[in-house]
Amino acid sequence: MSNKNRIVVTGGSGRFGKILHQNVGSNYLFPNKKELNILKISSIVKYLKKIKPKYLIHLAGLSRPMVLHENDIERSISLNIIGTCNIVIACEKLNIKIIYFSSSYVYPGVKGNYKETDPLLPINNYAWSKLGAESAVQMYKNSLILRVSMTEKPFVHKKAYANMITNFIFHEDFIRILKKVLNKKGILNIGGKSDTVYNFAKKYKKNVKKIYLKKNLFPKMPKNSSMSLLRLKKIIK
Repeated sequence: MSNKNRIVVTGGSGRFGKILHQNVGSNYLFPNKKELNILKISSIVKYLKKIKPKYLIHLAGLSRPMVLHENDIERSISLNIIGTCNIVIACEKLNIKIIYFSSSYVYPGVKGNYKETDPLLPINNYAWSKLGAESAVQMYKNSLILRVSMTEKPFVHKKAYANMITNFIFHEDFIRILKKVLNKKGILNIGGKSDTVYNFAKKYKKNVKKIYLKKNLFPKMPKNSSMSLLRLKKIIK
């Protein structure tokens, strides 16, 4: 295998990482935590020097449940911000391109239809941790930040918000897009059609129950984090 085609993926044991592993070729490599520890720069550099990949897709970090980011900020900062900073430092040393998975939650989540150039204002600690990581990735120009809104297939939850708008896309559908944007740089919104979570879920899970976001919900959730996909459409048309 030519190192020009090698793609290292961190966080391969996560929900999306497992689906990605099932849908890509042997040029995608999924090191475990012993082989590549994102909290140790020496571990990252040692592995990448050995493999010599062209790309590194950075999925590793802390996501759900979101309350963890409110109750254990040390863990959130370590895994999502410091870990990503270490990845950036290692990739910069070795001139490896980073594709970083961020979230639509970095936007204010009020008006929706956010463009990649719009101001950012996270509403909860999870989103702040993703934005903190983005800051490091932005400093390294050989990078691509993907602000993604995706979920598992089939829809896993028994309830869905009827007053929360987003751009959900299933993991498998996202993978087809990912392969088309690896060579891009900068920031790119990726998702599906803007709709409420309930309307999205109802298409695939007829018995899903309707619930509503409340003002006292902890942690806070954005009511409308939907994104403009104009840039994406121009790329994949």
